[in-house]
Amino acid sequence: MGSLWSKTIAGSRQSVIFFPDEPIQVPVRTRFGEGGVERKSLKKLVEERCPSLWKPFKPVWWLYSGHLQTLYCVLGDFSRVDKVVYERTYLRLMDGGTLGLDITPADQSNMPDTTPVLVVLTGLTGGSYEAYIRSILSSACRPTNSQGGGRGGGGGLGYRAVVINFRGCAGVPMTSKQLYSAGYTDDLRVALMYIVKRYPNAPLFGMGFSLGANVLVRYLAEEGERSRLLSGCALGCPWDLTRNNEALENTFIGRNVYSKGMASNLLRVLNKHASRLRSPPPPSPSSSSPIPTTPVKPNPTQDTLVLSALTKALSLHSPTLEQFDDTFTSKAGGAPPILPFPSSKEYYTWASSHYVLPRVRKPLLVINANDDPVVKHVPIGQEEVGNGCTVVVVTGGGGHLGWFEAAGEEEEERGGPTLASDAAGLTRWIKRPVLEWLKMVSEDFDLSSPSPESEETRPRPVYEDPDGWLREAGLEDERIQRDGDVWGPLGCMVIPAHEVEDSEAGDEQDKTVIDGTKAKTGNGVFQGL
Repeated sequence: MGSLWSKTIAGSRQSVIFFPDEPIQVPVRTRFGEGGVERKSLKKLVEERCPSLWKPFKPVWWLYSGHLQTLYCVLGDFSRVDKVVYERTYLRLMDGGTLGLDITPADQSNMPDTTPVLVVLTGLTGGSYEAYIRSILSSACRPTNSQGGGRGGGGGLGYRAVVINFRGCAGVPMTSKQLYSAGYTDDLRVALMYIVKRYPNAPLFGMGFSLGANVLVRYLAEEGERSRLLSGCALGCPWDLTRNNEALENTFIGRNVYSKGMASNLLRVLNKHASRLRSPPPPSPSSSSPIPTTPVKPNPTQDTLVLSALTKALSLHSPTLEQFDDTFTSKAGGAPPILPFPSSKEYYTWASSHYVLPRVRKPLLVINANDDPVVKHVPIGQEEVGNGCTVVVVTGGGGHLGWFEAAGEEEEERGGPTLASDAAGLTRWIKRPVLEWLKMVSEDFDLSSPSPESEETRPRPVYEDPDGWLREAGLEDERIQRDGDVWGPLGCMVIPAHEVEDSEAGDEQDKTVIDGTKAKTGNGVFQGL
């Protein structure tokens, strides 16, 4: 049945915490002596090293409900806190698509090559500028006290972070007839090829928010022991997309506020990139360009279907999320052979992450709020979680990616990295336990211990082919077999910023160095959720 921990405290909202029946035994560095390694259960480690999970969430009085927490998440002024500066790198994918990787700190000249790297996935139509991302990275990527103040002061964890901006979002151009979706993991898989090539000696840890959390969980489940990410942290994961959609459709606020708000942001993305989607993908490189023509052969049937879906989607008036997904995402939110789907119903079933959770084989921290207005089911209990790697925390409030509480004396008592407050004097409860988890998996886990698994369960090596594409050994064939389906080749290469054209992107996103507090250009009510 697993173990559940919960306690009611007057005036607070205590979390429910689930641990598996048989938590994995993790190799950890001993506290005494040098070079020693011992094995501890994940449950014991979390209890020792993540005490903030047991601290009650205390919402500020005027954000007492999940709706208010969620609205403040998208309407609050966070422009003067949690400054994070990124260096942007563009990747051209073998299918002609483009990803934007925002890397922080922008100046990494004095960082060891073994510095941990956080790989971050954003929410729906979001980007690296989202306040919920910066709230964690501002502390995680700040130098430690021992590193001094040369990179923006001390008191942080001293890590790197790479935020993956999805196709068409945050100034990334749409250069193929494919959008991203909650179920499509190959863009993460390809981005990791580049990240592991750039930082070959660094441990990689995943962190996802909302839609990005869903992608993260699905990737961890699909890769199992082969995962390049040594751990994951899933915040506000939507899990069961079918159940969420039914709940949104059955309430006035759900349908007319949340569902239509998220759909309007997706429509904004399509309108922005409509001309590019209608043009022959991908754009041909100039004669002086080092970028070769993408090797993926056009799929006229799929291209025609996407163009038809685009026309229908752009004609929708104030659609709900289900209507948008039924019209466009179910057709263009991934690649053949899985997509297209007949309708959103089949897409939601495929893209959900709750049913693949038992296949996760890396340590995973899950945090959801019990009053999240857009997430209606969280897998909890041994039967649903189904593995020994996952810790599930359901907080007593916090909305969707909110968790706002008053910044006060308790922050000083908790110790650890200093947490900034926004213009209203608020901080996020979520920051402290996430930072503790990251510190535990990167500093306490003995990552040098040899894996007991066979060669078949280790991450595949990455190499550069004669044309300059980064590829993964074992996935080279133009038509490969994976999970019983035939897929196209995977790979990427870095493209210069001047090769990227996105005339509608904001000035900050046209630069290779981006200030996250100034880069958000969209005005969607629920952008990034």
